Amino acid sequence: MVRRTILLLTAVWLALSLSPPAHAQAEVYVALGDSAAAGPLVPNQIHLGCLRSDRNYPRLTAQAIGAATFRDATCSGAETEDMYQPQSTELGDVPPQLDALSPDTTLVTVQIGANDVGLTDFIEDCLNLLPPPIGDACNDDYNVGGQDKWRVDTDALRPHLLTLVSDIRARAPQARIFMVGYGTYARRDGCYPRVPIIRADANYIRATLMYFNQMLAEQAAAAGVGFIDLQTPSVGHDPCASAGTRWIEPYVPASPAAPFHPNAAGMRGFAAAVTAAVTGAQR
Repeated sequence: MVRRTILLLTAVWLALSLSPPAHAQAEVYVALGDSAAAGPLVPNQIHLGCLRSDRNYPRLTAQAIGAATFRDATCSGAETEDMYQPQSTELGDVPPQLDALSPDTTLVTVQIGANDVGLTDFIEDCLNLLPPPIGDACNDDYNVGGQDKWRVDTDALRPHLLTLVSDIRARAPQARIFMVGYGTYARRDGCYPRVPIIRADANYIRATLMYFNQMLAEQAAAAGVGFIDLQTPSVGHDPCASAGTRWIEPYVPASPAAPFHPNAAGMRGFAAAVTAAVTGAQR
């Protein structure tokens, strides 16, 4: 009798230990965000209006966690206002991203804010084909009245992110929410002329992106949601890295991707970080 009981308990333990966790079978995952999440030009493009890839990190994460349902609302060019209102694309309007949420949603990742503060325009302004002293530093353009305009705009975004999290909770009350940061777009001192951003501007981009990611982390903490750091794992995979190593493409991409956006390798790397964060939070 004792032996039979032991065998029965062992069988039950094995069944429980080998079975996938319940959340993996029933996870309803919704991805919100801009082009850093959507994956413009990364093969294969499945939504030409939003320039959304079928190999972006949200989809790869959904596959890794075995999500039962996955809804990808990410769209290139999105700002926080596009969470609430239709977003205009070259191929017509797309619904507000928050419409992808539902009461049964259990997981949400949101990567948003870079377009609100003009990150793309900022990096384009820093393209410098002529080295100093002929070429001017772009960081001077963002000093307005003794204040760093980029940081002022970053701080102005703080309350909007708290409101966004609150509105996500209202639509998906049982969801675990993760705010996702941005990758490493510039290394210390840059690598001019391989990536034509002069040293001062490379350091400025690096510092302002670190400040922006820190702001996202602080707002996530204030809202009581998770924060996923993509800056740290992408160190050494920035646009200065070799074509086979980099995760983010430079002005002239060598892999299919928009300039200063993740390529396929970057999406895999970011998916690994996101997967580790959302599964680790369950433990």
